[in-house]
Amino acid sequence: MTRIRKTSPRTISTPHTGPVPYHTGRFPPRQIDWRRLVPLIGPANAALARYDGLLAAVPNASILLAPLTTQEAVLSSRIEGTQATMGEVLEYEAAGPPSRVMPEKQADIVEVLNYRRGLNEAVELLKKVPLCGRLIKQVHATLLSGVRGHDKSRGQYRVVQNYIGVHGRPIEEARFIPIAPEHVHEGMGVWEKYLHGREPDHLVQLAVAHAEFESLHPFLDGNGRLGRMLIPLFLFERKLLHVPMFYMSEHLEAHRQLYYDKLLAVSRDDDWTGWCEFFLQALTEQAVKNEVKARKILDLYKAKKEWMIRETHSQYAITALDFLFGKPVFSGSHFITHSRIPEPTARRILKVCVVKGLLKVLRVGRGRRAAVYRFPELIQITET
Repeated sequence: MTRIRKTSPRTISTPHTGPVPYHTGRFPPRQIDWRRLVPLIGPANAALARYDGLLAAVPNASILLAPLTTQEAVLSSRIEGTQATMGEVLEYEAAGPPSRVMPEKQADIVEVLNYRRGLNEAVELLKKVPLCGRLIKQVHATLLSGVRGHDKSRGQYRVVQNYIGVHGRPIEEARFIPIAPEHVHEGMGVWEKYLHGREPDHLVQLAVAHAEFESLHPFLDGNGRLGRMLIPLFLFERKLLHVPMFYMSEHLEAHRQLYYDKLLAVSRDDDWTGWCEFFLQALTEQAVKNEVKARKILDLYKAKKEWMIRETHSQYAITALDFLFGKPVFSGSHFITHSRIPEPTARRILKVCVVKGLLKVLRVGRGRRAAVYRFPELIQITET
């Protein structure tokens, strides 16, 4: 019995002479050319440190930068073939499914929300346990809860062979065949030992750990999303970030073909060095983009803080603004219930924000149906 991982045809390099098998017996890597990596390690660490310095200076970073977490969930899921946008996800979360939403679209949105839930769950678990197989299994169960793939052994390593290729095609035409199911537990044990071992550089260690996890493909579904989720979790656990808010999916989605090619070369050619070069360059470029985006959000917050105080004349102005940054699409009833602002004041603040143009009305409230609002400036920064 075989299981097929759905892969977009554009991620398949052609021609190829047959499936590339997992690199049995060649992990951890024995030959990494550090001379090629040293020139990349310094810039990567420096870019990451600058980004982390900005995170450390942001008050309530987990609130103000919350939209970045949602966008990461959108982009990581998009690599696996989902089509949901950040706006659709936030609107669904605020108002529930539209009356005419297609089942496929709703499934995409729920997968994105599960990714975000899984990431938040992992952060809480890290307070109790290290980054390990136990944590990964628990997050995997969350990731596949109630979505496509929910019947594929949620929270359990696979016991059948899977392979990566075009959906519906036989294993003989696969691009890559991960480790055999009878060796998954052993392979994950070796991976976990490497993950917590002492290596010359944390970022190279992360690059190798990510590639190995993707090569093992220990679950029947959700491996790609879990592998990318490991990146901010590792950086946070190793104290390279104050908060686990480093997102690589933007770069990996933009360079999807090269991403898959470099991963494949690890098993096919034992090219760990080439993969690490790609990963370090990607991390450096993404750190710069993350810093720019986070700084734009912080600048927007500072500007709207003054605006909110001036326009609302309310002692709850900052409380309201913090809510808007944490939930840039929301229902009026949720704002009134959860913002910790007295209801008359909350209603007045909403009215001011709409009249003055800070918020846009996505859905007019009627009867028991609450109005839904959108914070367009923040969403625009996050999505670009």
